[in-house]
Amino acid sequence: MERADSGDSDARTREIRLLKNPDGRWTARDLRVGVTAQGESRQEVLDNLDAVVAAVDGEGGKTPTDEEIQELGIDPEVARSQSNAHR
Repeated sequence: MERADSGDSDARTREIRLLKNPDGRWTARDLRVGVTAQGESRQEVLDNLDAVVAAVDGEGGKTPTDEEIQELGIDPEVARSQSNAHR
């Protein structure tokens, strides 16, 4: 299945593999970027894949603030030290 990035006049063509799993969930893989996403429906999995590709391509996401990390019940200093240990 091919899907062009929506709304972008110079969008690159994307090759996506779409699979319906035995449990009814969907899996989609962007072959150019090499990332995979899952969802409950075809539309959801494609939306999730778009979000992952945007984050990988540097177009999405942001570094969470200390307050956002604390809202998850995590000490920001511990979280940062753990992510640096895996690089």
